[in-house]
Amino acid sequence: MKNCLGAALAAGLVLALIAAGCGQPGGPAKPKGPPRIALVMKSLANEFFKTMEDGAAAHQKAHASGYTLLANGIKDELDVAAQINIVEQMVTQHVDALVIAPADSKALVPVCKRALDAGIVVVNIDNKFDAATLADKKMAMFFVGPDNRKGARLAGECLARKLKAGDPVAIVEGAPNAYNAIQRKLGFEDAMNAAGMKIVTSQSGYWEVAKAEGVVAGMIREHPELKAILCANDSMALGAVTALKAAQKLKDTIVIGFDNIGAVQERMKKGEILCTVDQHADKIAVFGIEYALEILAKSGGPADKETPVDLITAENLK
Repeated sequence: MKNCLGAALAAGLVLALIAAGCGQPGGPAKPKGPPRIALVMKSLANEFFKTMEDGAAAHQKAHASGYTLLANGIKDELDVAAQINIVEQMVTQHVDALVIAPADSKALVPVCKRALDAGIVVVNIDNKFDAATLADKKMAMFFVGPDNRKGARLAGECLARKLKAGDPVAIVEGAPNAYNAIQRKLGFEDAMNAAGMKIVTSQSGYWEVAKAEGVVAGMIREHPELKAILCANDSMALGAVTALKAAQKLKDTIVIGFDNIGAVQERMKKGEILCTVDQHADKIAVFGIEYALEILAKSGGPADKETPVDLITAENLK
């Protein structure tokens, strides 16, 4: 009898651990009522994430009885500590699910592990967590977001049609520890290598306008022969345009971006930026929220979900 009881208790413990590892409810008691979904984004100063927040808010308004939304973001793209603090606050508040676009693909893993251990469903959106770091923490994580490499290659191929083999180009990368930044750089390289372009320099602009402006200013001083600047997001593309204008090189240097923010659409209409990539900021968080609700409702989890990417040019905007 004791052996049977012991086996039953052990089995129950294993099931509880599996549920916690998969982000299923089972942690501290949560307030009653509709599920509370915490959306944690990167910098809301970036139009892309403001659009993401607006899309999530519109979805919650249309499904007001289905869930409560707690939306948060950081002020600086690189303020990883602030984003960790927000997640910790959400764990303390016992939210039912956390939908997160991490500022750093590695540094946010431990705090999200604490959320999982507290019985909170965690869905990773936009910027994928580092696979090796997840494996080290013995974590499985659902990802909802675009194929950034594919999107960057689309933009790079559009650029290649305006250049000739051997032309020198430069890449302005995103933050080094961001998975999407790494993938976009690879996508740009795929397109440039396939077309026979010469990548003469590649440096990080850390996702920000001012940092990219300084980086591009240095690039064109060192490589005045540059024919194009491939930027891993639109904020950095705006910085690149400013630097090129200051050096009176904008007419001779093509700029491309990634994100399809409104400010870049205006620059495309003026001919200052060739193209960008729309990863549908207004929908990514919504897809993540819907996944979180599905996991909560079914006590299980779907597979990763790839969201669409589309090439945007001035012709698309007409």
